[in-house]
Amino acid sequence: MKTINIKDKNFELFITKDELQINLDKLADKINLEMQDKNPIFICILTGAFIFSADLIRKITIPCQITFMRVSSYSGTESTKQIKKIIGLQENIYDRHVVILEDIVDSGLTLDFLITELIEKSPASIKIATMFFKPSAFQKNYVLDYIGMTIPDEFIIGYGLDYYEYGRNLPDIYKLKKN
Repeated sequence: MKTINIKDKNFELFITKDELQINLDKLADKINLEMQDKNPIFICILTGAFIFSADLIRKITIPCQITFMRVSSYSGTESTKQIKKIIGLQENIYDRHVVILEDIVDSGLTLDFLITELIEKSPASIKIATMFFKPSAFQKNYVLDYIGMTIPDEFIIGYGLDYYEYGRNLPDIYKLKKN
């Protein structure tokens, strides 16, 4: 499908599932190399990162654990700029090497919230892995350690990303079509 309609918006194909997998393989290779012998704990940020996290963790060949947190900051196509913690971290991460798994990093507000929360738990290190990064929208100074793809500041859906909770199931990435 080249274009799709979800609710009141039209979206056009932007990144194919094959392109996603090529970039995911590169990301996993880098993590496997840099995190070997560190016994990392991956923290999947729900809901958007669930597909990315599932695909990535199956390509991680080093000993590791995965857990989940759920936060929310979007309504429709816009960030509310207010981060709500819905499910907090349950595991002890003291002196552990943590890798945050985010679907997309745009403004960095969610990351700021997450890092502040995690630092209080005294991990050995915190690394950030994201499938998509929008550098032109990024407002923070964090280093993103693992980036799957750098993209322009477009609203995208598919591969776990949504528009009012629809579109997460799409295997490709679609961007909002400009009329």
